[in-house]
Amino acid sequence: MQAPDEGGDQGGYKEIGESAVWSVSSCKSGFGVEQLRDNSLETYWQSDGPQPHQINIQFLKRTTVSHIKLYADYKSDESYTPNKISFRCGIGFHDLRQVGVLELNEPSGWVTFPLEDRGRKGQPISTFMIQIVIGSNHQNGRDTH
Repeated sequence: MQAPDEGGDQGGYKEIGESAVWSVSSCKSGFGVEQLRDNSLETYWQSDGPQPHQINIQFLKRTTVSHIKLYADYKSDESYTPNKISFRCGIGFHDLRQVGVLELNEPSGWVTFPLEDRGRKGQPISTFMIQIVIGSNHQNGRDTH
């Protein structure tokens, strides 16, 4: 997850995921938030329950977010690979609104999804919470990596 960076790091953006509280709707033991956020492509979050699966990202203050990057590898994960992901933003769980949908066709690598403020075209969104919702997987898979 990245935001505009005034200092010019990483091509004008900085990673801001460490300033949020992360939770997931479900996970298998040993495949939770820690593995989702550990910066290793060898580990991953794995859901454990009915779809849709959710990743919740909550900030302590209103935060500007320009885009989210997700890693997905169909060749490694097959039916665990998401193919329809929606993004919701708001103040909290009670007022989330969908800000976009991403459809993946056998992805391989990092996928970038821009978060734009609908009221200010081309401007990053300013929010307290982001929810990533995995609505379906390739091959009608149930759980997600």
